[in-house]
Amino acid sequence: MILPIILYNNNNKILRKKSKNINIKKKKKIINIINNMFDTMYFNNGIGLSAPQIGININLFILGINNIKMTFINSKIINYSNKKILSKEGCLSLPDRYVNIYRKKNIYIEYYNSNFIKKKIKLYNIYSIIFQHEFDHINGKLIIDYL
Repeated sequence: MILPIILYNNNNKILRKKSKNINIKKKKKIINIINNMFDTMYFNNGIGLSAPQIGININLFILGINNIKMTFINSKIINYSNKKILSKEGCLSLPDRYVNIYRKKNIYIEYYNSNFIKKKIKLYNIYSIIFQHEFDHINGKLIIDYL
């Protein structure tokens, strides 16, 4: 199901709230949200989407690029490289706005995947950028904060 995307404005507070971790025992409800998020992201030609962008204040986001789909539940960054990469980023919640942002080139993360299995992986380049963008969302930060 395609869901409406929350657009940024000063009256909308959910995009500025820190998201809460998910009780992973509620698997059926979470899987439904994840499926709807992928439908919504692809319908809007996105490559990442966070739960706050669809009005749900939980630590959940997805990415989909190069035929790779990933789900991040209760994610956190464990470590990162000192090398940075410049990225011109847009956001589904801020249509037609783009910001140049320096992101960590490589990050080491911990999260639960869509099968509710705890993982630790290293993300590189575009995957690292998308992760950091969506991770910002679950921490109440937007691309305009980098201006």
